[in-house]
Amino acid sequence: MGTTARVAAFDRWIRSSFKDMNTELEEIYFAQDNRSFVQPVGGSIKAQLLEEGKRYIIDLLKEGNTDEGFDENFALLGDVGLYMGACRRHELTEPSRETRSPLFEASALALHLGATLGLAPRFATSHLSTHNFAQHGVYNTFTSLEAEYLFLEYNTRGVLAYKRAADALVRILPMGVSHPVAWDLLKVAKDALLDVIAFNDVLFRKLDRDRFFYCVRPYYKPHRVGLHEYRGANAGDFAGINEIDLLLGLCSADNISYSQLLVDKFLYMIPEDQSRLRDVMRRKSLLNSLLELMESSANEPWFQRNTRLFLEVCDLHGQTAAQHHDQLVSKFIAAPAADLTEEFLKNITASGPPLPVLLASLEKLRDLRLAADRQDIPSRYADIQRLKAALNLGG
Repeated sequence: MGTTARVAAFDRWIRSSFKDMNTELEEIYFAQDNRSFVQPVGGSIKAQLLEEGKRYIIDLLKEGNTDEGFDENFALLGDVGLYMGACRRHELTEPSRETRSPLFEASALALHLGATLGLAPRFATSHLSTHNFAQHGVYNTFTSLEAEYLFLEYNTRGVLAYKRAADALVRILPMGVSHPVAWDLLKVAKDALLDVIAFNDVLFRKLDRDRFFYCVRPYYKPHRVGLHEYRGANAGDFAGINEIDLLLGLCSADNISYSQLLVDKFLYMIPEDQSRLRDVMRRKSLLNSLLELMESSANEPWFQRNTRLFLEVCDLHGQTAAQHHDQLVSKFIAAPAADLTEEFLKNITASGPPLPVLLASLEKLRDLRLAADRQDIPSRYADIQRLKAALNLGG
């Protein structure tokens, strides 16, 4: 990656000295009695990080738009975004005390790249997962901490498994849900979602809770780029999981709160994902297709076979949502946050809203994916029960 000498030099710095300085600062913070206390420590390291990054970025601004193509520009946006994210983490910039980012040069470059690419001008999930180019087996990270490597690797595996499931489900659409091969594609989706569950379980068992909460999560905070504040990168900023929601029919783009979630995600996803999600938003769901055919075809072998597997896929998708909310969010965000004072609860979430608001919205999203028996959300509980009754599966 990096076709010009200046881009390559900045990338080498991000992969070496930048990472070393962040790691050194994290060890200082973590050794304190109050691990959230960032301001009064590590001043010389922070100044070095700020100034070294600024010098590289000034050189890049002088170089101008070299138009090296999407991949190179996207990677450069990621490097600039990592630098800005680290400055935010170390409170060299803090949106509540500013009307514009003090990182003038970085903001200018990020805004230029973001506008060119049609993306938010900051690092996104894909910069650290599906589009994180490894050199000699080592990919980009903020730190050298084991917790960050574990989180990124298993989060990336989970993202790719969701993408496999979504790709299989979307391929059913031109064939129709009654096609014999629809069963094969549902089986691919089922296996992929089982992988998601396995990867989430590894994170739940092996990820160090305190290291993640205090040393990894803070790099994902919202920060200003130029005049505007942009929310942090979110692990769900890819199309696959929402494609599954919509294709299965468990969520609907007609639901205002869900469609708001989709709109908020678009600029944080690569263009390919944006295009896929827009396409799926206009499609008829597999659930609605099966319901339309149920009265005439409930006793036909294809309906029994395909619908049975479809319900298994729905159940597994709900399990991944429950696992994420009830295990991962609870263990790695909600539980350690309970130990913080009010002063340190500000901006604790990557998406910006207070933690109780975020948890409530995630709970509703979980229950939509579970098709839970709730009257206050547009759950497909009753429709799932109708399909189960057609197969004599009961409640």
